[in-house]
Amino acid sequence: MKYVLMFVETEQFAGELRAMSDEERQAAFERVGQWFAEHAGQITHHAHLHPAETATTMRLGGGEAVVTDGPFVEGKEVVSGYAEIEVADLDEAMAIARSWPACPLIEIRPIT
Repeated sequence: MKYVLMFVETEQFAGELRAMSDEERQAAFERVGQWFAEHAGQITHHAHLHPAETATTMRLGGGEAVVTDGPFVEGKEVVSGYAEIEVADLDEAMAIARSWPACPLIEIRPIT
């Protein structure tokens, strides 16, 4: 089965990342790189997204589409990246997600 893991950055996590020294931040990025290397056999595609303020949102329905700048929700959590994985089942997807060393929230969805 294929799943997408959406890495959700919280306001608190972003603040903690900004507060890190350059060396601490580099070590955190290296842990993320190691995670991707460890799961390279299951990851079919991944990307880091530009910041939420670069988003354009389009709401459809009821005639004209409404287009706004920024993320689609007024929230303190935004998807900052994703990885597509191919695994046997949801249990395996969750096992991989549990080892993610960065953002504290991951949404897991099946894809076709």
